[in-house]
Amino acid sequence: PQGRLLCGPGLRRSGAGLLVTKCGLLRHRPAGGGAYWVDSQQKRYVPVKGDHVIGIVTAKAGDVFRLDVGGSEPASLSYLAFEGATKRNRPNVQVGDLVYGQFVVANKDMEPEMVCIDSSGRSSGMGLIGQDGFLFKVSLGLIRKLLAPKCEIIQELSQLYPFELVLGMNGRIWVKAKTVQQTLIIVNILEACEYMTAEQRKQALAKLSGN
Repeated sequence: PQGRLLCGPGLRRSGAGLLVTKCGLLRHRPAGGGAYWVDSQQKRYVPVKGDHVIGIVTAKAGDVFRLDVGGSEPASLSYLAFEGATKRNRPNVQVGDLVYGQFVVANKDMEPEMVCIDSSGRSSGMGLIGQDGFLFKVSLGLIRKLLAPKCEIIQELSQLYPFELVLGMNGRIWVKAKTVQQTLIIVNILEACEYMTAEQRKQALAKLSGN
């Protein structure tokens, strides 16, 4: 293809060519210069530079936090990689906390590295996730579907109850509604979306909204 070629998950540059690193369907998005990736039903997440993920803090080592991101090894996150953080003003991050961030380093030769700020130093929605709420895991394929622009599933759910939602490209979802019951209903619907047709989903939501 002409112009700049963007390689997504499942593809890796090798000299003048590309190597396919996992099984699946080759996808192409023409917008933004043309991106190619392999859509697969892989179970384990493989960190990709630029991905936004939900990590769980497992350790604090000096100036760096270690996070479980669902990959084969933990990711690192500097305490300075938060908006407004300085040596004197450190973020209050504890083991067990949930963090929403972005990979700035992710390749097979280096430890994955996350940040919670964009290129201008702003959080842009990243950082610590609230203590309340419910964290659960779905397939990477469902996550990509939920992250698609104007996703019907998200639009339909938003008409059921107001809720907060954080979607990680590593297959993790954090959700919080007004009550625990409403939160669990949202969780159950999102988990079931993997196996329901659009019509079945609409019927299930219609029953709930009638309650």
